[in-house]
Amino acid sequence: MPITTIAELLQKAKHVVVFTGAGASAESGIPTFRDALTGLWENFDASKLATAEAFHADPSLCWGWYEWRRRKVIQAQPNEAHRAIAQLANHVPKLTVITQNVDDLHERAGSSAVIHLHGSLHSPRCVDCGAAHQSPLPSEPLPEAGIRIEPPRCTRCNGYVRPGVIWFGEMLADEAWTNAMAAAKECDFFLSIGTSGVVYPAAELPFAALANHAKVVHINPVRFAISRQDFFIQGTAASSMKSLVEEAFL
Repeated sequence: MPITTIAELLQKAKHVVVFTGAGASAESGIPTFRDALTGLWENFDASKLATAEAFHADPSLCWGWYEWRRRKVIQAQPNEAHRAIAQLANHVPKLTVITQNVDDLHERAGSSAVIHLHGSLHSPRCVDCGAAHQSPLPSEPLPEAGIRIEPPRCTRCNGYVRPGVIWFGEMLADEAWTNAMAAAKECDFFLSIGTSGVVYPAAELPFAALANHAKVVHINPVRFAISRQDFFIQGTAASSMKSLVEEAFL
């Protein structure tokens, strides 16, 4: 379907949900779990470092990996996709932003009240008592080759501080999931950007929107199978979102 037709549907929307995955931040230089790694990290499967078992087995290796990622995010800047999503709030009656990403690029682009399904690199907490880590973390870049870093200790119980992300095998935070599902069921236009819809339970959200007769649009560089009711824009997150918002509102 031409982008002009999708833009016309967007113009009529009352409640837009934008749902972003790794592809939305990749153009800002944020490494994904599928990217080839170098140095210390090339000896490890990135997905195997994203587990509670990995942290307990080798806290300094796991913390070093996440600190490398967090400081990559600090160096990165929001791209055109993040900015176009933030601009949408000025043009539609209601906008809800839901992300699988653990960076803060949506917020830095101007979006507010973002629902982080998988947590945030910027919200570490104690692995034992769950208390939020309040002390500032370093921001200087780390060597690309990777280094081990001993995690900080909790000031309440002296347990290790862990990254504030949802690891593989962990449940999503109840509040985030409840709010995301409620928005998906309520919206009339659901825009999925940079995610192939294979990570559950987050992948349930487009189906929830479809069940409520919302228009569901997928933006991704690689085409994948969708239902007859969905729409697809093949392209990068940045260029596609910029074009869609400009076509609809500018």
